[in-house]
Amino acid sequence: MIRINDNYLKLPGSYLFAAIAAKARAFRQTLAVDDVISLGIGDVTQPLCPAAVEAMHRAVDELASSETFHGYGPEQGYEFLRKAIAAGDYASRGVKVSPDEIFISDGAKSDTGNIVDILGCGRVAVTDPVYPVYVDSNAMAGRAGDYTGTKWDGLTYLPCLEENGFVPQLPSEKVDVVYLCFPNNPMGTVLTKDELAGWVGYALENDVLILYDAAYEAFITNPAVPHSIYEIDGAKKVAIEFRSFSKTAGFTGVRCGFAVIPDELAVEAGDRKVRLNELWKRRQCTKFNGASYISQRGAEAVYSEEGRRQTRSTIEYYLSNAAYLKGALEEIGLKAFGGTDAPYLWVKTPGGMPSWDFFEVLLRYAHLICTPGAGFGPSGEGFVRFTAFGSRETYVEAARRLKKLNM
Repeated sequence: MIRINDNYLKLPGSYLFAAIAAKARAFRQTLAVDDVISLGIGDVTQPLCPAAVEAMHRAVDELASSETFHGYGPEQGYEFLRKAIAAGDYASRGVKVSPDEIFISDGAKSDTGNIVDILGCGRVAVTDPVYPVYVDSNAMAGRAGDYTGTKWDGLTYLPCLEENGFVPQLPSEKVDVVYLCFPNNPMGTVLTKDELAGWVGYALENDVLILYDAAYEAFITNPAVPHSIYEIDGAKKVAIEFRSFSKTAGFTGVRCGFAVIPDELAVEAGDRKVRLNELWKRRQCTKFNGASYISQRGAEAVYSEEGRRQTRSTIEYYLSNAAYLKGALEEIGLKAFGGTDAPYLWVKTPGGMPSWDFFEVLLRYAHLICTPGAGFGPSGEGFVRFTAFGSRETYVEAARRLKKLNM
């Protein structure tokens, strides 16, 4: 008899963004409208930077010749990219990370979901609101308990509320793993160096592993905000960091990211200590054949002088979209957070309206799509998320429609 993983049966009916897409499709078909503007899903719209495009074209040409062809690459990623990351993302900020501590992948979403493969069944804490992948991947692995309709009873939720500045408080109960994402998705908020140091100190003192998602670090403009958790002393003993080229360089359709697992990060396993770096390498060698040579050459080009200039220009474009939309939202009396050091706006619904109800209002009367905050966890209720990844013309039109609403 075929058996299934029963944990999948506990999951809500569909992934959040799939549910939103389905609602948008039904709306378009029912009312025969074709002017719906999506500001809900974080897919980029600006093309790949020319430096990456040129590098990928050269890589394709290499694969077209038997003399320069590349087949299976190293599961950990090509050394040329790992060296570029170590120098460009870390050494440039005074942080020492060895290329051997870097693992290239097809994106941060995959890594943050797959990392549970090497972890045991300890108590997991997540910020609330939270990126759904952290929760769903633990639920699939049987670590989340049962779904109560708003949250999983086997997880510890750390509420990020307006009254606490959307900064998660340290857990009051014993946990083994904590997911942190900063700049934050969905809230668009950040942690200062002192706030992040508090988390590292807590992890060191309580033997806690921090899974730190820094996929949006390139959007940081405030010099007081750290780009990497490894800027904090001691973090290499307690933290794994995840990054992505998706939002930084438009790789959503190309797929490339990486995880940093420091050599000194080790855990007790019976009568010995085991390095997580070695466990992850073993996992990747078994289950992953590596990101493509083409995508890795493109990612390497992002660290060139031209690549940095080009990607910075695109990031500034998205941040200007966020500023423009934030101004329009505030003009109609809505309170908006984020958008300064991240490509997301966290917007309070009018009059305490439930987030899915506000989603329906915007879709029906303004033909705008946002993401309901309730989809990110209990503390997301009463908020919606907007992204800044569209074209400027899109935001001008969205602002016009918002101003016509009587909020």
